[in-house]
Parts: sequence; structure tokens; C-alpha cells
Amino acid sequence: MVQVILVDEQDGEVGTAEKLSAHREGRLHRAFSVLVVSPQGQLLLQRRHPAKYHSGGLWTNACDGHPLPGEPTADAARRRLREEMGLDCPLEWLFAFTYKVALDHDLMEHEYDHVFLCTSAGQIVPDPAEVAEWAWVSPADLQRRMQERPEEYAVWFRLLLPRALARLGIPGAPVLDGE
Repeated sequence: MVQVILVDEQDGEVGTAEKLSAHREGRLHRAFSVLVVSPQGQLLLQRRHPAKYHSGGLWTNACDGHPLPGEPTADAARRRLREEMGLDCPLEWLFAFTYKVALDHDLMEHEYDHVFLCTSAGQIVPDPAEVAEWAWVSPADLQRRMQERPEEYAVWFRLLLPRALARLGIPGAPVLDGE
């Protein structure tokens, strides 16, 4: 039974819970999202395997997940990037944000999400149980595609992308209050 780290609004640990239970009850827990950028400035996307317990078949950033109890978040993010995409690269912490949204299958995503970045031109070797397909996409193309068909993208990715692009100084990225 996989456990997630329950946190308060400042990311202070307050306990643990079984992962699916935390998502059914909408309990705030620690998570991470990894953005991978190529040296040419393209973003690595994955389409989640359709059999995933939520958001199956949707496009998202290179890797997402939850640190295990006692595991540093950056270590968990790097571990999952290796497991899901076959990439190993140093990560840079960009920012964290909290969100709460309803998902499919009567689940709720309520996460304190740490967003990390790595630059890599490494070979992609995805785990077929996790990743249905993958692609390198320019930020401009991605923003256009997301505006045209937002339902094809995971909700957390739609929330974090504008802030990430603004932090990276990507042309055309929205300017966010307080950034």
C-alpha cells in the first residue's frame, strides 16, 4: 500500500495516508511535477497510460508523482523521472503551488506541488505501463494546442504551465501577479 505525505498549507508534514484514500478524501498531500526542456527549448510531454487510476490518456509534463514518507521531494522526483521516462538529470527547483480540483473516477487532487526543471537531450526510454506516448513540443505550439483542446491535458499541467513558462522567461508566457 503506497503512502503519501499529508501536509499543511505551508508544506509542513502532518502525517501519512494511503494514496488512493488521500485522493478519494481530497486530503492535502505533497507532490512533485518535473518539466524537462531540451537544449533547443522544447518541452518533453507524456501522454499518461489510459489505465492510470486517474487522468488516463491525458497529456502532461514529463513526470509527476509523490515522495514516499521519509524521502526528500527532489530525490523522489529524480527517481520517478528515471522510472517513467528513463532519464536521469540534475533537477532545479522552480516553485511550489497548492491546488484542489476534482478528477475522474470520483477522485480529488489536493496537492502541494513542487515543480522541478531539468535540461536534457538524453534518450527517452519510457515505461510502457506509465506512458502511452511522448513528444517534444515547442512552448508556442503547446500553448496553442492547450487553448484549442484543454480537455486533452491533465488539470495540474494546465495550472502549472503558465507559471513555469513565466519563470523560465519564455516569450508569450503570461505575466502572473506576485511572480
